Amino acid sequence: MTDFLLRDVNFPDDAEAVAEVLSVANPGWPTTAELVLHANEHRDPSFYFTEVLAEQSGRVVGVGEIGHDTFSHEDWRYWGNVSVHPDARGQGIGTAMYDELLRRVQERGARELRTMLGDQPQDEPGAAFLKARGFDPRWERYESSLHTRDVNLTSFDDLMTQVAAGGLALRSLAELSGPDHERWLYELDWLLFQDVPLGLTLTRRPFEQWVKDELQDPTLRPELSFVAVDPTRDDPLTGPYVGYSTIGWNPAGAYAYIGMTGVLREVRGRGVAKALKVAAMRALHAAGGGEIRTFNDAPNRAMLTMNAALGFRRTATRTRYELRLDGEQ
Repeated sequence: MTDFLLRDVNFPDDAEAVAEVLSVANPGWPTTAELVLHANEHRDPSFYFTEVLAEQSGRVVGVGEIGHDTFSHEDWRYWGNVSVHPDARGQGIGTAMYDELLRRVQERGARELRTMLGDQPQDEPGAAFLKARGFDPRWERYESSLHTRDVNLTSFDDLMTQVAAGGLALRSLAELSGPDHERWLYELDWLLFQDVPLGLTLTRRPFEQWVKDELQDPTLRPELSFVAVDPTRDDPLTGPYVGYSTIGWNPAGAYAYIGMTGVLREVRGRGVAKALKVAAMRALHAAGGGEIRTFNDAPNRAMLTMNAALGFRRTATRTRYELRLDGEQ
């Protein structure tokens, strides 16, 4: 066993080392130094966030981070993660980082901690770590995937014709412009998220932060992300937009992933959400093809059924763990 020390992160110098630890600790969702730096530079400064690194023989072997749960914010609720390089596990490094992060947020009056973990073999030590500290599994999210080469994309021709005949056009984000289109997307995104069964009370981001998080995300592929447009509609909030589906690209893992997919309530039942995903699949196939991953919460039966009909197959389950520090349940 080699001694280690804890220290604060120093960007940009530590970006490569942080990305390496995060990637080997979570190989299903690898990252890059560029993405680490982007997240650090575009984080909302109105929320608390702190990081700690574990260094051993001059090498970063652990990354711990914790901050306000910005997705469902309460000043006493925090979301965190501790990652240790597989080569350095079993030496108390994860415990030391956890204890330090816990100390920092308890000084701020933390009452609840949240994190998320998968069910793959490499996640088993993490699950045991959480349970030993009193974390309870509270919510499941399913990961599914398909490869465009395995899908008969012509089988959806009738669906695409039906949607077009209903007066809706599917336009990629790359095609959209105008002074209001970002604001329309922002309002649409918020309306759609109200109907996603997440088991959370959502916190709305300011428009400027939403643009940074979503439209300026370096992984977003605008040419693969589509919006359903009704040219006869002029809604004061969403303009002519009635639905959308976004696609990101993980440069470290070389796969695409679906962000948000949804349509307004009055447009449901017409196959629009499915058509948006088909449009993305066709665009990715035309660009060379590849794997697409998607994530859906367990109660979202409608989207899980739709994804299965498109060819997605379940690959993993991610569980949200929670720890009440005040003894409440």
